[in-house]
Amino acid sequence: MKKTKYDLKIILLITFSLINLAAFSQGNNLIQISGTIIDQTTKEPLAGSTVTIKGTVAGTSTNDKGVFVLKTRAQYPFTLVISSIGYQRQEFEVKSPESKLNFELVTQTQLGKEVVVTASRVEENILRSPVAIEKLDIRAIRESPAPSFYDALENVKGVQMTTSSLTFKVPNTRGFNIPNNFRFMQLVDGVDMQAATLGVPLGNAIGPTELDIASVEITPGAASALYGMNAINGMANLLTKSPFLYQGLSFYQKTGVNHVDGKDHDPGVLTETAFRYAKAFNNKWAFKINGSYMQGIDWISDTRLDQNPNNLKSANPAYPALDGPNNIVFDGWNKYGDDALAGSNTVSLTGLTIDGKANQTLTVGRTGYWERDIVNPKVDNLKFDAALHYRVSDHAELSYSYRIGKMDGVFQRGNKVQLDNVIVQNHKLELKGDNFLVRTYLSLENTGDSFNVKPMADNMDLYSGGSGSAWSTKYKNALNAYATENGGALTSANLAAATQYARQIADASRVVPGTQAFNDLKNTIRNINNWDIKSSTIPDAPETGGAALIQKSRMFNAEAQWDLSKKVKIFDLLIGGDARVYDVIPDGNNFVDFSRPIDQRNKPLADGSFGDDVTYKKFGAFAQATKTLFDEKLKLFGSLRFDYNPEFDPKFTPRLAAVFSPVENHNFRVTFQQGYRFPALFEALSYVNNGRVKRVGSLPYINEGLGYLDNSYTQSSVVNFNAAVKAAGNTDAAALANKGLLQVANLPDARPEKINSFEAGYKAIVLNNKLVIDLDAYSNRYSGFLGQVQVFVPKGETVGSDAAVIAMVDRNRDATVASGGNAASNGQDRYRVYTNAKNDYNNYGSALGVTYNFYKKFTVAGNVSFNKMKENESSDIFVTGFNTPEWSTNLSFGNREIVKNLGFSVVYKWQESFLWESPLVTGSVPAIHTFDAQATFRLPKYKAFIKAGGTNLLNRRYIQYAGGPTLGGLYYVAITFDGLLNR
Repeated sequence: MKKTKYDLKIILLITFSLINLAAFSQGNNLIQISGTIIDQTTKEPLAGSTVTIKGTVAGTSTNDKGVFVLKTRAQYPFTLVISSIGYQRQEFEVKSPESKLNFELVTQTQLGKEVVVTASRVEENILRSPVAIEKLDIRAIRESPAPSFYDALENVKGVQMTTSSLTFKVPNTRGFNIPNNFRFMQLVDGVDMQAATLGVPLGNAIGPTELDIASVEITPGAASALYGMNAINGMANLLTKSPFLYQGLSFYQKTGVNHVDGKDHDPGVLTETAFRYAKAFNNKWAFKINGSYMQGIDWISDTRLDQNPNNLKSANPAYPALDGPNNIVFDGWNKYGDDALAGSNTVSLTGLTIDGKANQTLTVGRTGYWERDIVNPKVDNLKFDAALHYRVSDHAELSYSYRIGKMDGVFQRGNKVQLDNVIVQNHKLELKGDNFLVRTYLSLENTGDSFNVKPMADNMDLYSGGSGSAWSTKYKNALNAYATENGGALTSANLAAATQYARQIADASRVVPGTQAFNDLKNTIRNINNWDIKSSTIPDAPETGGAALIQKSRMFNAEAQWDLSKKVKIFDLLIGGDARVYDVIPDGNNFVDFSRPIDQRNKPLADGSFGDDVTYKKFGAFAQATKTLFDEKLKLFGSLRFDYNPEFDPKFTPRLAAVFSPVENHNFRVTFQQGYRFPALFEALSYVNNGRVKRVGSLPYINEGLGYLDNSYTQSSVVNFNAAVKAAGNTDAAALANKGLLQVANLPDARPEKINSFEAGYKAIVLNNKLVIDLDAYSNRYSGFLGQVQVFVPKGETVGSDAAVIAMVDRNRDATVASGGNAASNGQDRYRVYTNAKNDYNNYGSALGVTYNFYKKFTVAGNVSFNKMKENESSDIFVTGFNTPEWSTNLSFGNREIVKNLGFSVVYKWQESFLWESPLVTGSVPAIHTFDAQATFRLPKYKAFIKAGGTNLLNRRYIQYAGGPTLGGLYYVAITFDGLLNR
């Protein structure tokens, strides 16, 4: 890894050089155009309608009387574009000075001819996009029964939403879903919302308020050819309102209630308050400010299923009496510190006599704590942003924006993390012209008072309940005491009762949730950053640590694009490039300075730091050519992107596409593209003491001196090995007799993940603009799929040797029983490694969306999605986790104005059950059946509308992923005032 202190200077130099090179014209004479815009039917003025000059950045909006005034230096003739939410867009050519222009707009029920920019980075009709794309505009968001615009994404064709918290939602498309989705990009006005060190997209947590959203565009499938390495599964582009086009004061207040059944929590009140104010001056200067605050009682993760039933080798299958609720190796979905499957929270009791058989072994899991006892359900989200815009000319606009968000909540990475006072900031400087764009931004991240739930539970167990050896001794003594008092021996008949009694005795000193001792210990541990090292703040504590998550990072990005279509006559040409640098401040626990010796990386220097900052860089460039043929019935697309990360070989990413429109409003498309994904920052550079299992990034130099790549055994083989050793008496002789069960991992050096994607689709508007049909199908092939595998490294030994075999025997064996030389073993180190899968993976699917305006303003719509992964014949080093239902659907029915000023909509959502696989929890996610509904009453006189509705109206409790929170009904009322003070 190469470091440089000049990365930021390089990016700034690129940015300002491009700004200085950008050419634009001021024109000659300033002219003024004015007019009114009204509804053709009611003749009422349309406030907030936009008027723009086609091919420029110049534009304005109407005031509360429907009047607009536009000052420009454009030369005649030019074309005005007039638009308003819910009305057909008009274009009008201005050839000479007009005293006053008057426009009457016609209501438009369907929005099938909208303009999108995300698919090709330039404006194009949504019907002729080369890839599948969905768009939600202001009207669609308002009419959605979802409580927020981000929740409305759940109803979009092909989108699978993962809800970790009220404050934290992550969309995904086309499979391989995970809560911290590295493969799906979220942009806000071109700014990547990925929190660098947390490794999660925070679009809804620090993104725009509902009052400032202009539209949301979602592109399922690979978008790497134009957007770089993050967009391998798809992307969402959140576009905000221009202060030139949307002026005035807006205010929003929502009040809701959840947990209405009282099962997980008493009914909780949710409130959200937001405001927006924008003002333009002479169509030259404009500014906007936004703010919002949301608070409520979060959804709670409390699924009490067991991941480790008694028939697994990691349990005690020889003793059926310990099955079901008596399982002493219980591994709960939402319980931590009891992680039997990971092999990190168990002890082995050897030398027992059960049913008259001597030298028997029992594996026992630590008790642990439920997530709901550790995690605070009260969450809030505070965000603010401001922007200043200056129109240099009709052809260029310069803007600066600042965005800050503070959030609480829970999210799942390798473990659950309690987010508390996380602060993320963005600074963006942008120069945008009618044929060019230059943008640079800085993102700052601070995890505040957050902590990791698993080490919190681990360390609370250890601090108050005793170390593994001490706890196992108490447990075994109590077990034998129970046997003495109940027949003199352990038998299958009394084993369940004996183990229950033994756990009670062994846990006698363990702090109990809800007590002051529990709260005091929790507060102490959450402030200790090193998760493994004994803390001096707790005298006589076992060798353990804390749970604090302290991560700080900076991300610098510069990018530019230039449309050369007017200069290149043969075809349209778009070129661009970008540079990005991540700068991470080492914390000694999650990220470290790798130039320091291994034994010093987790220790602070004299100044309190943990060494030099760690950098991670990537650079890219792209070119896209488009050509129309046969009277514009055929449109061809070709793009090529180059990406370079100094840690890997350069990569080229092509995309080829064609859209054929034989007749108006009927469009067929076909696309082939490749995509690459460099490991995300956390996947590449993490060095986490994750509670007795160290999580390490994929870059090969992290392995130096550790040996997990070339000197380790797979976790699954170690589990099988220890099961056989236990059954044979748990001696070293038994270990050597079963050494053939151990499998050497031989992990590869990491490489970028690759996807080959083929897509075909059809999009049409028929029946006199009454019916919209959108169909797409895809096939993907992933190579070098990035994931995590756990391996065991014998301390000081080489795999294959007898000493290495002995080191793999469970280290937590009962210390009172000799094991024939095990005292000489240093045991093993355990690593969870980001690496590439050995197999290729193929998935395919399709999606159909239909919208029909069947009578007056009544609309019925529906979409259905199918996604499937093809099974491989051979197993891999880790489970990839497709984590996607095969079938899911949304059906909606509504009328935006069933009577004057009153509209409604109802949505039914269904998805079938599916298997969720992850390092934290693996299990079945049951099918989902829910109804959402809303009614909206408009008050034009007061520039207000009231929306009342609910999601999951029947309160059918469900989960979206294994280990995730249980979601119930949410019922709300919201009132919005829009366009006040716009005169």
